[in-house]
Amino acid sequence: MEDITATQPNFTFDIAHQPSYSRGQLLLRSFFGWLYIAIPHFFVLAFMGIAAAILHFIAWWIVLFTGKYPKNFFEFQLSLMRWGTRLNARLWNLTDGYPAFGTSAVDNQIVLDIAYPEKLSRGLLLVRLFLAGFYVGIPHGFCLIFRMIACYFIMFIAWWAVLITGKYPAGMHSFVVGTLRWMMRVTAYLYFMTDEYPPFSSK
Repeated sequence: MEDITATQPNFTFDIAHQPSYSRGQLLLRSFFGWLYIAIPHFFVLAFMGIAAAILHFIAWWIVLFTGKYPKNFFEFQLSLMRWGTRLNARLWNLTDGYPAFGTSAVDNQIVLDIAYPEKLSRGLLLVRLFLAGFYVGIPHGFCLIFRMIACYFIMFIAWWAVLITGKYPAGMHSFVVGTLRWMMRVTAYLYFMTDEYPPFSSK
């Protein structure tokens, strides 16, 4: 697995590209993934998301007064982001296997690491609260809309490639993973898990 750190040293995201993919798992996910993957995971994550939202609210005030993000809150949010990534990696057919449940689960196919910030800017915290939609949401959202449209076409083509050849074209895999990487960097910034503005890059 390639360690992507060149663009943002404090952020690492990658989903392994397999030498070969299971046609059987591809078909099983495509027709029944909603039943045995999506429903159980989304059910649990819905409740976890409520807890995450409460912690997010509390953490915002703590950062505002202290300039520090509680480390246990940070680790919990990061663990949920990893869980969501494990889930998306399977539902988007980027890797085989079943996504593990739990915030402490380990997945050798996926890397998501965000360096814990020892100090966060209170001023930037307020700027994000009032202006994030303008200087983050609009420019990044505009770019990501087109990347997501491209991803849907690529995933459709890749689906047939895996079914026929058992291989996911490396370039297509890299593009989709890069889009997820870009989205995750934006999410980390908006969730004030980092003060580093997300680059306009999938690398």
